[in-house]
Amino acid sequence: MCGRFALFRWTPAFAATAGFPVDQQPHWSISPNSQVLLLRTVAGERQLARARWGLTPPWLTDMSKTPAQARAETLAEQPMFRDAFRQRRGLLPANGFYEWRGSVRKRPFWLTGDGMPMLHFAALWEAYPVEGHVYLSVAVVTLAAANQRRPLILSEAAQQAWLADDTPVAELHSLLVSPQPQLRERVLANLVNDPKLDAPECLTPA
Repeated sequence: MCGRFALFRWTPAFAATAGFPVDQQPHWSISPNSQVLLLRTVAGERQLARARWGLTPPWLTDMSKTPAQARAETLAEQPMFRDAFRQRRGLLPANGFYEWRGSVRKRPFWLTGDGMPMLHFAALWEAYPVEGHVYLSVAVVTLAAANQRRPLILSEAAQQAWLADDTPVAELHSLLVSPQPQLRERVLANLVNDPKLDAPECLTPA
């Protein structure tokens, strides 16, 4: 499952995107319920905004059920995701993500793009009101990968189509099965197992 990712390095062009927070800090361990950067299209322009990682539709009453992931195979039909799939699509920028593998003792791995300094995960977003304020929330779209779930990573062309308001539904479905880029992986020391650690030490090699 895509349960942790990182965004600690970005380009000047990314930092120039509308809405980039002036106080944005690098993060080596981002987990569900954290604040993430959401990239979406607003009035025809790409904009960044902070969002809570855990989708929260306005009609949701049980705040303990805010999914962090949306399965690509079923999201178009599920009530939690289907409206956002058609109307509220975004991207989660990242430098890479973590996986834990093993049947007895799981080992952490760091996965990142081969020659790609930044990845963009497909995501769905919702706005929810709380005491007069409107907040954004998000779920990352995931694909099956062996016995894991991995984020759906979109190419630049696929990003354009995913963010566009007028992309036909049939094309959106084709994006859900987009060929995935080659990933580099590295086994890590167990420091990253500590969910409270958010520092470069998360990427300490084994």
